[in-house]
Amino acid sequence: MNNIPTTTNNIKKYSKPLREVEVDYKVDHSICEKCEEKPCLFSCPVDAIQKNSMGQIEINDKCVGCVLCREACPYNAIKMKTTLSEPIRENVPNINKKLCRQCGACVKACKTGSIQLISSGTEEAHSEINEDTCVRCGYCARVCPTEAIKYGEILPRSVVGGKAIVVDQKNCIGCMTCTRVCPSRGAINVGNVSKLPFINPSYCARCEECMNVCPSAAIKYSSRKRAYQNFSKIKTMEIVSELMEKEAGKLSSDAVKINGILKTIATEIELRHIEKHFEEDVTEFIKDEIKDMISSDLEIEDIHEIIGATTPKREIEVIEDNCIGCGECIAECPVDSIELEIPSPIHIDDKCVFCGKCVDKCQFDAITLGQEYFTVKADRIFFVREELLGPRKGEIVTDVDACMACGVCVNKCPTSALKLEKDEVVVDSDKCILCGECETLCPVNAIRLNTDSTETEQVE
Repeated sequence: MNNIPTTTNNIKKYSKPLREVEVDYKVDHSICEKCEEKPCLFSCPVDAIQKNSMGQIEINDKCVGCVLCREACPYNAIKMKTTLSEPIRENVPNINKKLCRQCGACVKACKTGSIQLISSGTEEAHSEINEDTCVRCGYCARVCPTEAIKYGEILPRSVVGGKAIVVDQKNCIGCMTCTRVCPSRGAINVGNVSKLPFINPSYCARCEECMNVCPSAAIKYSSRKRAYQNFSKIKTMEIVSELMEKEAGKLSSDAVKINGILKTIATEIELRHIEKHFEEDVTEFIKDEIKDMISSDLEIEDIHEIIGATTPKREIEVIEDNCIGCGECIAECPVDSIELEIPSPIHIDDKCVFCGKCVDKCQFDAITLGQEYFTVKADRIFFVREELLGPRKGEIVTDVDACMACGVCVNKCPTSALKLEKDEVVVDSDKCILCGECETLCPVNAIRLNTDSTETEQVE
């Protein structure tokens, strides 16, 4: 068996109505024979892999080049390379100048600024499209009240109504077949975090080509409102992920600058206030500081989402004059971070997760716990300082669409309150102390600590 040569197959082209893909692959049978389970057989969404009479793996002409078999192979015996042709694009929409009423609806609707109203001495004012920047999304044709704009030679279906097409990432197998058939450039993107495709409703022409070729039926219709909410959520997750990459070029530089601005603002506000509890609107201050330095990849509206993903600055302090060294707090600490330093006071080490249980237990007001953070309320940004007088009240909420089931939060939970069931994070409310460690650790911002307003007390 070891003398069996590497099998090389070349599929010239796999063709769909709007895009073509060329697939080159090799199967090294001398390596493949070591594998008994053959997980590649079960990974293929189109049944393009099978065993021959000799028990060897073969790939037939059904292959669409999704590379799932290559990823599933534990011995790296499958080599596969796919080359995608450029998608066939719609022609630039045609504007009937006689029907155009110069209302500007198309100008406002264009996502790329490719349409403008022009006027000359020989003809009336009308809309004109820049062919070089137009992405052929058809959005202008949808909003034109006089049907002066004609679009859809390749995609003849009417795009009206309140529906949109979305990718159900729970069912998506990552074959990327949808990206090959989509004619509207920018409509289907692939997430850097999830590695799965997602649809931008603004550019989707609802031609249904992606739905027709999806092998796992993961692409379906949804309401436009929900589609935009999902797109915004994924886009935010992508931005936050990029900001977390230290070598993300200009965007990373922006993140450092934004972080520096927030720290500077926080320091200035801290010096102006001695109160234990206050909040101050800093929206305009932050926007003025940030708007001139952010890159084109980051819009000013996204600052709200990034701030929403930040975690509070928390501090716990022992007031030595009040502490009598009774040790009541030691038994209460769920992470064993409190030690008694005879004769007094107690010492709280770095394992503290700021849950507030010790504050609630202490009868002599010897422990104080405070936090400062930026938050967004009704599209305004606030800097908040508050003192916690006991354990937080609220709940841990997980975003099942964003969660990658990586298990980081489960492994790091100080009270073992989290567990994975069927690739979803489940919270044991009886064990959870609402410390927020899971929120801080989550790499994709898929778990949040939602607290009630009753957890703090205003102190003048």
